[in-house]
Amino acid sequence: MQLKIMPKKKHFSAGRVPLILFLCQMISALDVPLDSKLLGDLVQPPTITQQSPKDYIIDPRENIVIQCEAKGKPPPSFSWTRNGTHFDIDKDPLVTMKPGSGTLVINIMSEGKAETYEGVYQCTARNERGAAISNNIVVRPSRSPLWTKERLEPITLRNGQSLVLPCRPPIGLPPAIIFWMDNSFQRLPQSERVSQGLNGDLYFSNVLPEDTREDYICYARFNHTQTIQQKQPISLKVISVDELNDTIAANLNDTEFYAKPSKERPPTFLTPEGNESLKEELRGNVLSLECIAEGLPTPIIYWIKEDGTLPVNRTFYQNFKKTLQITQVSEADSGNYQCIAKNTLGAVHHTISVTVKAAPYWISAPQNLVLSPGENGTLICRANGNPKPRIGWLTNGVPVEIAPDDPSRKIDGDTIIFSNVQERSSAVYQCNASNEYGYLLANAFVNVLAEPPRILTSANILYQVIANRPALLDCAFFGSPLPTIEWFKGTKGSALHEDIYVLHDNGTLEIPVAQKDSTGTYTCVARNKLGMAKNEVHLEIKDPTRIIKQPEYAVVQRGSKVSFECKVKHDNTLIPTIMWLKDNGELPNDERFSVDKDHLVVTDVSDDDGGMYTCAANTTLDSVSASAVLRVVAPTPTPAPVYDVPNPPFDLELTNQLDKSVQLTWTPGDDNNSPITKFIIEYEDAMHEAGIWHHQAEVSGTQTTAQLTLSPYVNYSFRVMAENSIGRSVPSEASEQYLTKAAEPDQNPMTVEGLGTEPDNLVITWKPLNGFESNGPGLQYKVSWRQKDGDDEWTSVVVANVSKYIVSGTPTFVPYLIKVQALNDVGFAPEPAAVMGHSGEDLPMVAPGNVRVNVVNSTLAEVHWDPVPLKSVRGHLQGYRIYYWKAQSSSKRNRRHIEKKILTFQGNKTHGMLPGLQPYSHYVLNVRVVNGKGEGPASTDRGFHTPEGVPSAPSSLKIVNPTLDSLTLEWDPPSHPNGVLTEYTLRYQPINSTHELGPLVDLKIPANKTRWTLNHLNFSTRYKFYFYAQTSVGSGSQITEEAITTVDEAGILPPDVGAGKAMASRQVDIATQGWFIGLMCAVALLILILLIVCFIRRNKGGKYPVKEKEDAHADPEIQPMKEDDGTFGEYSDAEDHKPLKKGSRTPSDRTVKKEDSDDSLVDYGEGVNGQFNEDGSFIGQYSGKKEKEPAEGNESSEAPSPVNAMNSFV
Repeated sequence: MQLKIMPKKKHFSAGRVPLILFLCQMISALDVPLDSKLLGDLVQPPTITQQSPKDYIIDPRENIVIQCEAKGKPPPSFSWTRNGTHFDIDKDPLVTMKPGSGTLVINIMSEGKAETYEGVYQCTARNERGAAISNNIVVRPSRSPLWTKERLEPITLRNGQSLVLPCRPPIGLPPAIIFWMDNSFQRLPQSERVSQGLNGDLYFSNVLPEDTREDYICYARFNHTQTIQQKQPISLKVISVDELNDTIAANLNDTEFYAKPSKERPPTFLTPEGNESLKEELRGNVLSLECIAEGLPTPIIYWIKEDGTLPVNRTFYQNFKKTLQITQVSEADSGNYQCIAKNTLGAVHHTISVTVKAAPYWISAPQNLVLSPGENGTLICRANGNPKPRIGWLTNGVPVEIAPDDPSRKIDGDTIIFSNVQERSSAVYQCNASNEYGYLLANAFVNVLAEPPRILTSANILYQVIANRPALLDCAFFGSPLPTIEWFKGTKGSALHEDIYVLHDNGTLEIPVAQKDSTGTYTCVARNKLGMAKNEVHLEIKDPTRIIKQPEYAVVQRGSKVSFECKVKHDNTLIPTIMWLKDNGELPNDERFSVDKDHLVVTDVSDDDGGMYTCAANTTLDSVSASAVLRVVAPTPTPAPVYDVPNPPFDLELTNQLDKSVQLTWTPGDDNNSPITKFIIEYEDAMHEAGIWHHQAEVSGTQTTAQLTLSPYVNYSFRVMAENSIGRSVPSEASEQYLTKAAEPDQNPMTVEGLGTEPDNLVITWKPLNGFESNGPGLQYKVSWRQKDGDDEWTSVVVANVSKYIVSGTPTFVPYLIKVQALNDVGFAPEPAAVMGHSGEDLPMVAPGNVRVNVVNSTLAEVHWDPVPLKSVRGHLQGYRIYYWKAQSSSKRNRRHIEKKILTFQGNKTHGMLPGLQPYSHYVLNVRVVNGKGEGPASTDRGFHTPEGVPSAPSSLKIVNPTLDSLTLEWDPPSHPNGVLTEYTLRYQPINSTHELGPLVDLKIPANKTRWTLNHLNFSTRYKFYFYAQTSVGSGSQITEEAITTVDEAGILPPDVGAGKAMASRQVDIATQGWFIGLMCAVALLILILLIVCFIRRNKGGKYPVKEKEDAHADPEIQPMKEDDGTFGEYSDAEDHKPLKKGSRTPSDRTVKKEDSDDSLVDYGEGVNGQFNEDGSFIGQYSGKKEKEPAEGNESSEAPSPVNAMNSFV
């Protein structure tokens, strides 16, 4: 039999009674007590209690201490192996073993080197009962090597390029912690753009001029030896585009070599490389995944897990979300993780395939066994890992395969089975679970003892406990076989059971709520087959200490006297100690402070006396305190009475305690100058709803007693509040608790329902009674049911305190009568009323018949059907559902899924309307009946046709090939013709320069046309077109468009916004036209005359006043004309490289762009491109305008400059 001794719970006992027994703790959960007074003759195999870690990294500057502590009886001896062979410490003067311990101390500070003692150590603790062994302890000295010498060339980059500064720290033991700093030992700032990777390198997504510095230094900190190594500084210079261009300009004159700013670019990954990578991590470690990208602008990193979500409470982001960390990783975290780098120019993905392996971990480690001779037992060693670990057994440190044979032992994989053990079967067994990632080693002894029961708790201990608090009575025991424990109260009492008491495995008896009647003598009895032992303890229940009159807040004048009252009520057998404190410290040593029996008096009050005064009452079992604040003020005239809410009542007492009633008495508090009008009584049920207060009763303000009606099986506490005209007081202190006796329930559950979830069941549900309504322990429910329309007897079943019961094997959708009756350990509640429910529904059996369709119009149809028999519905009829769809040819069905539409009509309807149909179409429909389970079979498909309707608008309309007097229209037919198209109607009208509409022209076009040319139109005229299709039913929606005929055949003007697609025109050579040559000659002559006149008037400028000359005749070469003067704008010669303003020369492609002139003929669709004759003369239209007069000719706000036009030709 396995012996289990649990740790003892905390208990309340008299301080004068010492606890003789203590239990030693060990690595495993089981032990034998080693109290020398009581159990001096018991022996125990060794147990390892403390050892150094498996991977033990030491500081080579200090002595090496390898720990190995063990316990056992007799005390064990220790030995060591090193690298698998015996380690003779007597032969090495530097190695000593601590007395009474197996801990090794290797003195390398005086002489010797740590490297000499590297190796694998194992400790063995041995006594006559067996041998326990430690883990293999791998001892290695820490290392902090220097960086190798290297020459680092300065780095020069252009603004915006990416960069990786390598760190490559030396390999130390343990690995170093990497960080980047400058020469001033200040950490370099990091951001989404600049960050350190897991490998220590410093990554720049793109460099900026402020990154320029000469002291990028990588540091490696080796914590074990508290040393820091530093790499040679790295110099970085980032050159901006302006600096680079200045450098180029200083050496080259050709601007073609000027550098351009770094182009923005989509992200690419700096690490890891490629599109995919692998990552392996061990279970329980922190999984760290890293993605760092370069790009301009700086990319942002996002993480997702493919086919899964990231664990909420174990996922963390580091390094500006470039590192994803998952703590306590497990096999479930294996999978593909994707990091996404994104900026405004694009995104890039990288997939990391994570595999989680696992070193061995315990599922069930072997536990120590204490058996008596002839008993049976098992040692179980179960571990898991990835890959699955191998289980190996050793006995006393020797593999069980070569250990001495034991007939009582049988090994079955991870279990050792012991049968009919004898004293020679005692030994220490080791379980070794290992795989390629590590191992686990556990020691567990088998100790064969034959011991009668012993009570280890001292006899006749007196426990004193405050009423309504828990009481714990100790009974520490030992025996082999494991004794059974029973408790008795009194000399002739029966064994105590767990309905009121709690019996702990360690023998402790707990009384959760000790009452006055719990007082008495309790006997603990321990039995096994070798004998019996018993022990008596005594329990006394004391009344709690209470302050029934608390000190009150006081405001007194300087120099006056103040008194604080503190009246204490306590148990008569306990002597309280009353202490007064000021601001939680002792009272001042001043004769002005005097303490009487219940009062603290302070005379001649000064300002320093203000503060908080506390009355503390202490007994040997409990303590209470109450505080009040004293405020000292300057003397003032007698103040008016202060009106406030009452002080709370106090000194609550319960008397006349009966099964269902009790009398509550209290003392009123001060009414604060406003008479108390009523008292409000509330109760708390500490058993069922602790901390929640409910209204109990209200009584007149002149009463101080109330007779309260109580419910069974409730642990009552009461409190009282007083109310006056100002308001309600705070609640009083709670009264003592009073537990009423149990009774049968007086009510049944509410909201009883019966509804099937399957065709062959009935689910009965109800709202359970709460603890207050249960009236006693053992609350259950009697559930009864029978078919409503049959003569069957009631079927009943009693269930636990649940809220649902499922009846199986019922007919489909049959009405049932249902009753749910409450009962407890005392009896049944009154007979409940029956409610009706139904067993589960099934799908309807019959489809609606005689389906008819009446087509109302081209988009609406009415459907009629005959209802199905109600019996065939097999459930609650919810309505009828129509499925309808547009029929298609077989070729279209192969290419496209048929979209079915559904309409549901609630209730027992026999007709419905189908809106939104498409005209001139063939539809198919069927009807189905619907109940709570679902749909029944479909009726036979019924087809119908919708008549023709008006078509939709043509899909597109565009104007192409505009000429002087014609426009060509092209269009696509309507996407929804809704019938057979009969013709198209085209209506159009001209729009003049004031946007007025001209006469409307109608034109009919055959339905088979998709292109039409309009001839004999006016040149340079805007037209608006209205175009729509027709069926035999009528006209459809129209589409509109605008276009302009050209001024001549030399060029094309773009239309206004919304005027349609850009028009094209064929080019003709007008430079040979006579009228054009004559016009340009006239223009050239006019310009020559104007230049001569300007030159003459300029030379005669001295004859005019200066101001008048400046106002009227500004020099066009030094002052640009204003835009609204109607004259030319700024111009320059061919060598001027400045950008031209309004009216400047046209670009080399001889077109006028909108941004070059904000108010040109081009903006109105009336300007023309400049053309040149073969002799180089300019040919084109222009016009000036006079102030306050309308412009002649074309409606342009500014004419093109012929001078600038000539300059553009040079």
